[in-house]
Amino acid sequence: MDLSSPSSPAVVTDAAIGVRTRAELKRQYKEAHPPMGVYAIRNLATGQCYVQASMNVEAAMNRDRFELGFKGHRNLELQRDWLAHGADHFRFEVLDLLKKRVDPAFDYKSELASTLALWREELQA
Repeated sequence: MDLSSPSSPAVVTDAAIGVRTRAELKRQYKEAHPPMGVYAIRNLATGQCYVQASMNVEAAMNRDRFELGFKGHRNLELQRDWLAHGADHFRFEVLDLLKKRVDPAFDYKSELASTLALWREELQA
């Protein structure tokens, strides 16, 4: 029996496993909980700290880096500091992440707003 033949049971099984694996990975991706939380952009030259919250903290920090690098950030004060001191004088850091809750009705936005307020008070930002 030729195992390299497309009609071979071994090849069909391998292909079926690959399809199931791809479908499973796709399902896992759709069900994934993005890291929600509070992050800071610290100006190491001045000590200024910009604190923000996002439903997807990694994507938000990436967006901020991109906007600052292309001189198009919506926070003009932060953009001016970035241009004055350079990227090497800034540090991006995650301050707090929300945990995934079992309750589907849990209000993540409200929890995020409360957490942001606490961090801004703590850092006087």
